[in-house]
Amino acid sequence: MNDKLKGYRSKRDFSKTQEPQGGDGQSGGRRFVIQKHEASSLHYDFRLEFGGVLVSWAVPKGLSTDPGEKRLAIQTEDHPRGYIDFEGVIPAGEYGAGTVMVWDTGHYRNLKARKGPDSQRMEDALSDGLIEVWLEGQKLQGGYALKRTQGGKKPRWLVIKMDDAAADARRNPVSTEPDSVKSGRSLKQIAAEADEDD
Repeated sequence: MNDKLKGYRSKRDFSKTQEPQGGDGQSGGRRFVIQKHEASSLHYDFRLEFGGVLVSWAVPKGLSTDPGEKRLAIQTEDHPRGYIDFEGVIPAGEYGAGTVMVWDTGHYRNLKARKGPDSQRMEDALSDGLIEVWLEGQKLQGGYALKRTQGGKKPRWLVIKMDDAAADARRNPVSTEPDSVKSGRSLKQIAAEADEDD
């Protein structure tokens, strides 16, 4: 078992939730996912695949395409790689209870890469508190920086769109592109279909 997933597993009862339990899962190299999550409050979970897990942040307002906006990102527990495709409903009473959709997904490139294995470079950037990646998603593209501003049990970061060709202060995909890139469904549709299956 991967010790990086100890925190993830300790919060979940897998006899009740359909979330992935862990294990290695399928490695896609440098994948990312942004999951829209209607839990106690609506937020977006930004996850980057490296070091054998999905390193994760909760972003209350979602990622912006405007370089002038700094969005709060709270680091959460690492998730298993299988979570990259998870879409469904976490049952009431369970940690993170609510509806989850795959809002955007794709691959990323480490903009701070120098030499050595990519996962080590990303782990160094995480440790240093400054991650710079280039996203190739279906909704979001271009450079994004994650900068740690506060340590502690749940470190606080800022996620900022870099000023590049994909930057657009007028665009607001969080509002204008609300549905899943995996299934085309809304949060309400995902929840309703989960109810039908019960």
